[in-house]
Amino acid sequence: MQVSLSATGGLERRLEVAVPATEVASEVEQRLKQISRTARLKGFRPGKAPYAVVRKQFGDQVHTEVVSDLMRSTFAKALTQEKLTPAANPRIEPLAVGPGSDLKYAAVFEVMPEVKLAAVDGIAVERPTSSVEESDIDAMIESMRRQRPNFTVAERAAKETDRVVIDYKGTIDGKPFDGSDGNDIQVVIGSRQSMVELEEGLKGAVAGETRIIKVSFPAEHPNKSVAGQTAELQVTIKRVEEQSLPPVDEEFGRAYGVEEGGVEALRAEVRKSMERELADVIRNRVRAQVLDALYRQNPVDVPRALLEEQVQQLQIDAARRMGVRDASQVPPRQQFEEPARRRVALGLLMSQIVQTEQIKLDRERVLTRLSDLVAGYPEQQQDEARRAYQQNQDAMRQIESAAIEDQVIDWVLGRANITDKPMSFKELTGFGQEQAA
Repeated sequence: MQVSLSATGGLERRLEVAVPATEVASEVEQRLKQISRTARLKGFRPGKAPYAVVRKQFGDQVHTEVVSDLMRSTFAKALTQEKLTPAANPRIEPLAVGPGSDLKYAAVFEVMPEVKLAAVDGIAVERPTSSVEESDIDAMIESMRRQRPNFTVAERAAKETDRVVIDYKGTIDGKPFDGSDGNDIQVVIGSRQSMVELEEGLKGAVAGETRIIKVSFPAEHPNKSVAGQTAELQVTIKRVEEQSLPPVDEEFGRAYGVEEGGVEALRAEVRKSMERELADVIRNRVRAQVLDALYRQNPVDVPRALLEEQVQQLQIDAARRMGVRDASQVPPRQQFEEPARRRVALGLLMSQIVQTEQIKLDRERVLTRLSDLVAGYPEQQQDEARRAYQQNQDAMRQIESAAIEDQVIDWVLGRANITDKPMSFKELTGFGQEQAA
């Protein structure tokens, strides 16, 4: 086998391989002989057909298979010989594959870049410190009350926070449209869960009244027949309901999965949930600073194949979040190129740290991360959730990847210059900002 290697620009390499014709012919001969022992050909008993007949019947097919197999095996040998690590599968260019001649082909591919890690000593990290106070728990429970309001019929005009039950019929330019009518629709004024014009148009309405309200559909509305257009809704008000918040008692606790222990047990569960959230926020802020520093201080030549793969994954993730199913509506790739480049580069950098520092996956961290995940489920469902994760190989790989990343972050932090910054729960998590807005 003869191998010729050349660099064609950046990380791309061109590997030309030549396999002697005698080796190709020998492999073809061996396979044809194996076939001849069992071949069933018309006019001959099984395995008794003359070799020449077998060659004529199967020769071309076997030669094609041998060429394909030799390309695969010799490419692997050539990579070992040249000490190359491809970033993705090669593009194969056959140069000579005919019977009787040397097998010649070229493999074009990108190699993994050489990653040289800059010193991490002295990386500046500002680490938030915080705790959950009783006042934070009070505020959280008040927020939970607002999520489960009670509504009772009010014999008056509708106002902010009221729920109005309506029937409606809509038209655009005098014609009905897809989804143009609805019955017993509940609209909470001021919640911004319905179209703003509709909520505003229901202020002051009373039961039995009919109103005409104009609403504008956004240009990005998934229903293209109404996107960017203005509709006229004929709205019939069926009833107005005023809102009141539920008392914090055992029944309220049960609504949030706390079956025993009453209000104190509820507060304990809320505290645990808030402390988990707080720990996640602190960990993510520190993680972001470490990754920013690694990316900034360690420029990496990213293989195009890996970059393109990551861009496509980010496009798919974005489309899934947007509820887009039509491939033509997937967001354009340009906005994902830099995030994808960063992801690939950081993956290479972290792999290099794992390799050079011989960091081994800590199984205790994996179990801790798994426990953190299932802690978000009601207690009676946690064992089932744990089993479901453990039986899902993809899910466990993601958990293991997150655990080893945590270990790398800790390795960097052990060499970083860390400054603690006291912050409140609200400052760190942004809790309450939406209500204030």
